[in-house]
Amino acid sequence: MSATKKRIVVAMSGGVDSSVTAALLKEQGHEVIGMTMQIWDYSSFAEKNGETCGSCCSHDDVHDARRVAESLDIPFYVVNFEKDFQRQVIDRFCDDYFAGRTPNPCVLCNQRLKFELLLRRARELEADLLATGHYARIEREPEGFVLRKGLDPAKDQSYFLFTLTQEEMARVIFPLGVMSKEEVRAHAARLNLRVAEKAESQDICFVPDGDYVRFLEEERGGGHMDGEIVHVSGQVLGRHRGTYRYTIGQRKGLGLAWSEPLYVVAIDAANKRVVVGEKPHLAVRELRLREVTWSLAAPPGELRMACRIRYRHHEVPATVTPLEHDEACVVFDTPQNGVTPGQAAVFYDGYRVVGGGWIA
Repeated sequence: MSATKKRIVVAMSGGVDSSVTAALLKEQGHEVIGMTMQIWDYSSFAEKNGETCGSCCSHDDVHDARRVAESLDIPFYVVNFEKDFQRQVIDRFCDDYFAGRTPNPCVLCNQRLKFELLLRRARELEADLLATGHYARIEREPEGFVLRKGLDPAKDQSYFLFTLTQEEMARVIFPLGVMSKEEVRAHAARLNLRVAEKAESQDICFVPDGDYVRFLEEERGGGHMDGEIVHVSGQVLGRHRGTYRYTIGQRKGLGLAWSEPLYVVAIDAANKRVVVGEKPHLAVRELRLREVTWSLAAPPGELRMACRIRYRHHEVPATVTPLEHDEACVVFDTPQNGVTPGQAAVFYDGYRVVGGGWIA
C-alpha cells in the first residue's frame, strides 16, 4: 500500500456523519472498511414497550450503515459489544444515578468502546487508522498530539472526547472536524447517500423513549431510594419516590409550596434525601474532579483555563490545580450554577483541549 493510501476502519452508526466520513475517505482513494457496534438489544425494549427505536445504533441504524457500505462497495462488519456496553456503560449509568450522580454515558461509550475496543478491532484488521464522524480535530504538535474543537461551534464534540490518550490520537482521525453540518449534508447529497436527510438522534441510545426513570427501575428496581425532600435550612418539605428521579438544578416536578421558586441543590443518596433551596444556593465556586486525564503530561502546578461543566455549558475562566491520585481542583472566577456530580468538566486553552475529569 502506498504511503498516501491507507487502510481505514470507519465507525459507521448509520447516520449522515459517519456515512459521509466513509464516502469521503473512499473518494480520496483510501481502502475503507465499515464497522458498526452492536451494543444493546433493542428488541427487548420494543417487546416490553410496544415501540420502535429511533435512537443511534438501533437495528434500523445497523441496516442503514450496511446499505451505505454496500452503495460505497466497501467491506462491512458488525461487532457485538453488548456485554462490554452493559458492564462499562449501562452498569455505571445505573450506579451513578443510585449514588446521587447524573452520568454522561456518551463520554464513557466513546472512551471504553469506540476508542478502546473498536480501535483494537481495527488494528486486528491491520488498519492504519480508525475514523469517526465526530466534529473535532486532532493535530500533531512538537510535544505530541492535541485534541482541538471542531471548527463549527454549533457541532463541536470535543467535550465528549477528552479522555483520548496519545496512543489513541495517533491512530484516530476526524475528517468532519473542519466542516459544518450544512457542508456535511451537502456532501451526502452530492454523493447520493441514502441517509442524506436522516434526522439526528437526541436520545441516550439505550433509553430511546427518554424515560430514564423507567429504565433505571427495570434495571435495579424501585421503591428502595424513597425518602425526604429537605430545605437547605433542614426543614422537611415533603417526600420523594427515588433520589434518582432528580438532578442538580431541577425546578419542575418538585410538588412543593414555597414563597420562592425552589431548585434541587444536592442529592444525598446515602440518606435518601433530596436537598432543595432558592436559586442562590445553586452557585458553586469550587469543585473537585476524579479520574482526570490530560492531553499531554499533567502540568506541574495550577493553570488558568476555560472550563466547561456540561456539553452545552459556556466555558468560563477558572484556575485548575492538579492533585494526587488523578484528581484536580477547579476554582471558578465567578460561581457557577448547575455543577452536577457525575458530569464531565473539560479544560480548554482556546480551541485546544487540555484535559478533563469527572465531577466528584
